[in-house]
Amino acid sequence: MAIVSYWQALITGVLSGTLIRYFMLRRDYRQYPSYPHGVVTHLSLGFIAAFIGAIAIPALAEREFTAVTFLALAATQFREVRDMERMMLQKLDQTWLVPRGPDFIEGMARVFEARNYLVMLTSLLVGGAVFWGNVFLGVAAALILLLAIRKLMSGKIVAQIAHVREGEVRFEGANLYVENIHFMNLGTEYVKDVYRQKGLGVIIEPFNDDERATLSNNGQRMAIAHNAAALLGIYKDVDTAEFTPILRRDLETGRVGLVIIPIEKDLYYLLEAVKKTPVLESALSTPLKTSVGRKASD
Repeated sequence: MAIVSYWQALITGVLSGTLIRYFMLRRDYRQYPSYPHGVVTHLSLGFIAAFIGAIAIPALAEREFTAVTFLALAATQFREVRDMERMMLQKLDQTWLVPRGPDFIEGMARVFEARNYLVMLTSLLVGGAVFWGNVFLGVAAALILLLAIRKLMSGKIVAQIAHVREGEVRFEGANLYVENIHFMNLGTEYVKDVYRQKGLGVIIEPFNDDERATLSNNGQRMAIAHNAAALLGIYKDVDTAEFTPILRRDLETGRVGLVIIPIEKDLYYLLEAVKKTPVLESALSTPLKTSVGRKASD
């Protein structure tokens, strides 16, 4: 009977962990993981992580603590996943006209590492529920864990930390502005005419000092520019650096301006693209949670 329970726990744990890793895969406009090879790679790693988590239940039940120690050692190898993803994404970033930036890449690499640990935890808990309970309890545990993981995966977006609205693109002589935020000096009439005809401006107004500090991070601003360019296209080639989307800060208020020349000149969807840009973990700043930050902002 014990052997049957071991096999039930093992099979249920591995299946639930692998399926949850599949549900966590998202291939969208970011084109990563690629299909089918990137998907196969991550599903294979998910299967291995699920097997490691599920096999721990029989090992613990048989008091095979040496085996548990070996499994823990094997699990630490998933730290190399972050390095692998980071190096690959950095190479891919060199081919984008508007790169993601190092902060965005580091966040993606952390996510792929963390998801393997979530798979191990899922298979461990589901396998335990089956071994010490029954298959129905294991299925219930898998569903609860799926909901919890979906919640963990939903981080903050720009719309939650700032008000995003249209900004007027204008020139003062050769100087390009979005409202009162200065961007750059453009000398040729052709480039200025392109901005006048096709350019769109966005103003991002942080809700408080925490959000102002987050938006001051250059990596966060690179992520916003990349997101907007990836979703709406970009009127730019490798030899037209003057058409690169740029974000600049108003040093007095902390507002951030974006100027971009999209292929699809649709203001509504540009605002949506900016609003739905994820807030990067490395950029997230909370000075108001400290006594010094609160007193300084008064």
